[in-house]
Amino acid sequence: MKILIDILHPAHVHFFRNFRKEMIECGHEIIITAREKDVAVELLDDYEINYHLLSKQGRGITLAIELLQRTWRLLEVVRAEKPDAMVGIMGPCIALAGRLTGTPAVVFYDTEFARQTNWFTYPLAHSVCTPDCYQGKVRGNHVTYAGYHELAYLHPRRFKPDPARIILFGLDTQEPYSLLRFVSWEAVHDVNEKGLTLSQKRALIKELSSHGRVVISSEKDLPEEFKSFRLRGPVSDIHHVLAHAEMIIGESATMASEAAVLGVPAVFIATTGRGYIDDQQERYGLVEYFTEDRFDEAMTSIKARFAAGSPRALGAVARKQLLTEKIDVTEWMVDYIGMLL
Repeated sequence: MKILIDILHPAHVHFFRNFRKEMIECGHEIIITAREKDVAVELLDDYEINYHLLSKQGRGITLAIELLQRTWRLLEVVRAEKPDAMVGIMGPCIALAGRLTGTPAVVFYDTEFARQTNWFTYPLAHSVCTPDCYQGKVRGNHVTYAGYHELAYLHPRRFKPDPARIILFGLDTQEPYSLLRFVSWEAVHDVNEKGLTLSQKRALIKELSSHGRVVISSEKDLPEEFKSFRLRGPVSDIHHVLAHAEMIIGESATMASEAAVLGVPAVFIATTGRGYIDDQQERYGLVEYFTEDRFDEAMTSIKARFAAGSPRALGAVARKQLLTEKIDVTEWMVDYIGMLL
């Protein structure tokens, strides 16, 4: 059978790459359509995955233009390739193209507050697959699983941290370090986000520097005063950096969740939360979520984590419980999509 995978974001490359590999090994043909957003295309190139580039990320009003352009080009690919099914994360384009061509579109998602996109997408999709901790309402065929997106590629069956890989970033396991993650706030669901202020970022760097080295991963250019902290290295190896960090702090829910499933405590600071972040906080204590106006509480939490000992060493214990209760999401995806075909 022929399956089309639509990539909108770098995290989607990670989410689907093991699924792609296993489906090919099962004899299926895989088509990739991609969007130029952050390092998504770079990751596809690093993994030597061929793709049809449909669009480049728009901003503001051009985001709507991009959506129309992308859907039109996707329709051209679907009509030419005639896939038996399409899969993607968020999925507005595959849901619409699927409805117009009669191709089943399976949408994976975990972000409840993207209400406008979800309102449009969910009823058009063949099925909407979410973690069982998803807190939003799904209009349409809702299927749940006991896991997180990040367990599709960071489950121990799929990923083994390699200390040698962090050397490529100029890091060393003998020198403790923390990672800060700043995002661009340009996604369609980011319209109400505030983001950390410059002074808050300075305060985080100052506090974390007292516990070891600080490195910054950022979707946008950094101010001159922060550039010496920028993390540089092969983007496909970023999860080895996460796995050996003491803590992850910042604005990315995805990276906080990645850290959690690797057993590295994370502090997520943003205007809006997520069901999976709540789950990781309440069940395992691996993530703590704060809004920007609770920044002082976030700083107190960070200090307390370090005062208790190595945050990463303590997080490893919580991770063992997480892995007994959550599944290998890639394995679940292969079974579910295989059943549809």
